[in-house]
Amino acid sequence: SLLHFLVLERLDELIQTQEERGPLNEAMNMLFPMIYQLIVRLLPDQSEQSVLLQKQILKIYFALTQYVLPLDLISREVFSQWMEIVRTVANRPVPDQTNEVDEDERLDLPWWKCKKWALHILHRMFERYGSPGNVTKDYKEFSEWYLKTFSGGILEVLLKILDQYRRKTYISPRVLQQTLNYINIGVSHAHSWKFLKPHMFAIVQEVLFPLMSYSESDEELWNNDPHEYIRVKFDIFEDFVSPVSAAQTLLHSACKKRKDMLQKTMQFILQVLTAINADAKQKDGALHMVGSLADILLKKPLYKDQMDTLLQQYVFPEFGSARGHMRARACWVLHYFSEIKFKQEQILAEAVCLTVNALLTDTELPVKVEAAIALQMLLTNQEKSQKYVEPQIKPITLELLKIIRETENDDLTNVMQLVVINYTEQLQPIAVEICQHLAQTFSQVLETDEGSDEKAITAMGLLNTIETLLTVMEEQPEILAQLQPTVLGVVGHIFTNSDMEFYEEALTLVYDLTSKSISPAMWKVFELMYQVFEKDGFDYFTDMMPALHNYVTVDTEAFLSNQNHLLAMFNMCKAILNGDAGEDPESHAAKLLEVIILQCKGRIDQCIPSFVELVLQRLMREVKTSELRTMCLQVVISALYYNPQLLFETIDKLDLSVPPSESIASHFIKQWILDTDCFLGLHDRKLCVLGMCTLISMSPQRPLVLQECAPRIVPSLIVLFEGLKRAYAEKAQEPDEEDEEEETEEGDQEVLSSDEDELNEGDAEYLEKLQEKVKNKKAISPFTINSVTIEDDDSDDDSDEDYAPTEETVLESYTTPLDEENCIVDEYVAFKEVLQSLQTADPVWYNALTAHLTTEQQKSLQDIMVLADQRKAAAESKRIEQSGGYAFVQHTIPTSFNFGGTPLGR
Repeated sequence: SLLHFLVLERLDELIQTQEERGPLNEAMNMLFPMIYQLIVRLLPDQSEQSVLLQKQILKIYFALTQYVLPLDLISREVFSQWMEIVRTVANRPVPDQTNEVDEDERLDLPWWKCKKWALHILHRMFERYGSPGNVTKDYKEFSEWYLKTFSGGILEVLLKILDQYRRKTYISPRVLQQTLNYINIGVSHAHSWKFLKPHMFAIVQEVLFPLMSYSESDEELWNNDPHEYIRVKFDIFEDFVSPVSAAQTLLHSACKKRKDMLQKTMQFILQVLTAINADAKQKDGALHMVGSLADILLKKPLYKDQMDTLLQQYVFPEFGSARGHMRARACWVLHYFSEIKFKQEQILAEAVCLTVNALLTDTELPVKVEAAIALQMLLTNQEKSQKYVEPQIKPITLELLKIIRETENDDLTNVMQLVVINYTEQLQPIAVEICQHLAQTFSQVLETDEGSDEKAITAMGLLNTIETLLTVMEEQPEILAQLQPTVLGVVGHIFTNSDMEFYEEALTLVYDLTSKSISPAMWKVFELMYQVFEKDGFDYFTDMMPALHNYVTVDTEAFLSNQNHLLAMFNMCKAILNGDAGEDPESHAAKLLEVIILQCKGRIDQCIPSFVELVLQRLMREVKTSELRTMCLQVVISALYYNPQLLFETIDKLDLSVPPSESIASHFIKQWILDTDCFLGLHDRKLCVLGMCTLISMSPQRPLVLQECAPRIVPSLIVLFEGLKRAYAEKAQEPDEEDEEEETEEGDQEVLSSDEDELNEGDAEYLEKLQEKVKNKKAISPFTINSVTIEDDDSDDDSDEDYAPTEETVLESYTTPLDEENCIVDEYVAFKEVLQSLQTADPVWYNALTAHLTTEQQKSLQDIMVLADQRKAAAESKRIEQSGGYAFVQHTIPTSFNFGGTPLGR
C-alpha cells in the first residue's frame, strides 16, 4: 500500500550513515527486487493512482541513494535497470488532459511530480557518483563507467525536454531546473560535452535567454505585489529550486569552461542590446546575462577594457528608463560589475550618482532595494566611491531605514551596517534616531512574524545592525549613554517574552553596553539575565559569558558591593557544573569562577571554599576532555595563588570519595603535575607557573606530598616555560598574519578544450577526509580524579593532518588582572626570585627540587633565568619611559560575607 511506501521512504531518509545502514540494506536485499518489479508493471499505466505509486517508488530509490550508493546492494546491472526506469519516466509525455489545468497548479499534478523525482535522481546520481574528479575514491571507477555508459541516453532525453520548452510546450519549473542542473555538470566533462557541444549555443539563445528575461509573471507580481516580488527575488531558498538560477549557473559554466562560448554569447547579447526598438524584456534578459558573466568578463583581457563603454552605453541609460524593471536591472548590473577598474574616475562618480539617485528618488520599491544593494557593493569594492556618497549620507541612511522597515529585507540590514561602519563620524548626530528606527522595525517584525525563517533572519539582521552601531560608537560615551535606553528596551522585550531565538544577539548587545562602564540600569539587566538563566536560558550560558565577564571585571567595586551579584554568578556556575550542559559550557563556568577569584584577590575569602568544593566535586565525576579537567584544576590553582593556607584548610575539611591512603591535596597536586603539558596558551601557563611558585615557597607548611613529587616539579615548570616561549612568539607574530590576497588574473587558462575534463580534486579530497573523519571518530577515555592519565599528544583519534594548533585557547579571551599589559607580576621573574630565595633560605628543599635535573634540563633552567633578567630589565625600561603612573586606591576588605543568610555552597 501507499502507507508502506511512505514508511519505507522515511526509514531511508533517517538511516543515512554507512554504519547504520546494515539492517536497512539487509531488508532492501529482499524488498528492492520486489519494488523494481512493481514499478516495471506500473510504468505502462498512466492513471493518477498508478503514477502516484510510481512517484513514491522513485522517492524511495532517491532516499536510499541520496548520500550513499550501496554498491553491494545495487550492482551495475541493477543500477542500469533503475536508470532505464528513470530515463523512461523522464522521457514519456504527460497526458494531454494536464494541459487543461491552470499553469500555476500544473506543477502539482502527479505526472509532473513523478517526472520531477526522475530528474532529481538523474541529477543526484551524476553529481555525487558519476562525475569523475569530483567523487570520493569509493566511486572513482564507478564514475568513469557511469559517464561513458549513460551520458548519451540521458542527455538525449534532457535535450528533448529543452526542445519542448523552446517550442513553448509546458515544462514544470522543477523539471526544467533539474534538467539544467544535470547539463551544468555535463559541461565539465569531455565525454558529455561531446553530446552537448553542437546544441549549447542554441540552448543559450533559446532556453537560457528566455528564462533570464523579464517575464509576464514577473510583471504581474511587480505590479500587484512589489513586496512579494522583492521577497522572491532576494530569497536565497528560491535560488535552490528556481530554473532562472539554474539557467544563470549553466550560462556561467559554459562561458567559463568551454572555448568560443563566451565570444558567441557576447555577440548575441550585443545584438539584442543594439537592436532598433529592442523589446524591454529582451534587453532585461541580455543585461541579466551580462551581469551573470561579469566576473569572467572582468578577468578576460579581450573584454575587461571594454566594460566601461558597455556600462556607459547600455546600462547607465536604463537608469532613466520609463520601465521600473529596467531601472532595477541597471542597478543589479552595477552591483555585479562593482569590482571593475574604471579607466576614469568620472565614470565611477556617474555610477554612484545614478545609484544614489535611484535609492533616494525612485518611486518603485524594487528599484530602491536594488539600488541599495548596488550602493553597498560599490562602497565595498570602490574605495573612491565613499567621497561621492558622503555629502548625502544622512538622507541615504534615513531612506535605508525607511525601506528596511517597509520591506523587512535582511540584505538591506547588511547595507545599513556597512554605512554605519564607513560613516561613523558623519552619522553621530542621528545615531539615536537610527537606533530608535531599528528598534521600532525590530518590534514590527516580531509582531508580524508568523514563525517564518525569513522574518527571523531579518530580525537578527536588525539586532546585528544595532550591535554595529554600538561598536562604532564605543569611543563616544555621551552617544552610548543616549543609545542605551533604546537598546535596553529591545533586550528587555526579548528576555521578558522569552524570544529564545534572539537570546544570542541580545546577550551581545548586553556585552557591548557593559564593555566600558556599567550603569545602574545595566545592573538591573544583570538581574534579568539571571532570571532568564533560571527560567529558560540554561543552554545560553556560553553566550552569556562575555557579558558576565564584563560584570566582574569592568566595575569590580560595583560587582562586590551587592552580595547578590556574587551569589547569582556562583549559582549559575553551580547549575552548569552540576547539570548536563556539556563540557564546553562547564569549562566556561569554571573559567568564570577563576576570573572571579583572580579579579577579587584578597576580597572574597568566604567564597573560596564553595568555589573549590564545586570544581573538585565535578572532577570526581567522568571528565572526557582535557580542557574541562585543566579548567577545573585552574580554579583550584587560582585559589592557591589567592591564598595557599586558605586553600589547603578548605581541602582538608572536604569530604570527597578518595582512597583512604591519600588526601585530596595529594590527588590534586599529582594530577596537576601530570597535566602540565595540557595547559595551553599564555594565561593558563602563567597561572600554573605562579601557582607552582606559590606551592614550593610554602615552607614549612607545604603539603607532605610535595616531598614525593619534588623531582618532577621543576621539569614540569620547564615544560610550562617552553610552552610560554611559543605562546609569546605566536602573540608577537599576530599582526603580520593577515596577508592581503593577491589578485589573480585569469586569462584563458580555465577554458577547457573539447577533449578536457574539469577535475575538482580538492572537493574529492575533502569528501574523502570527511568520510575518514567520521569513521575514525572515537570516544575519549573518561577521567576521574581517582585515576591518573596522561593524554598522548600524538594520538590521531581526532587528527587532521592539515590542522595546525594555535597556542591561544578560546577561554583565554576572558582576561584577568594577570593578563593586563601593565601587569606587574612576571612569571619568569617570580620563578627566579622564588628559586633564588629557596637556595638561600631552604637549601635542602632547593636541592630536592633541582638535584635530579638532566644536563638538558639544567641548560633550560639557565635559559629561563637569563630570560627572567631580560624581561625584568625590559619592564624597568618601559616603566621609566612611561610618564606618570597608576595610583591604586586601597579599599577596606570585608571581614565577613553572607549570601542570603546561608554560607555559600552549603
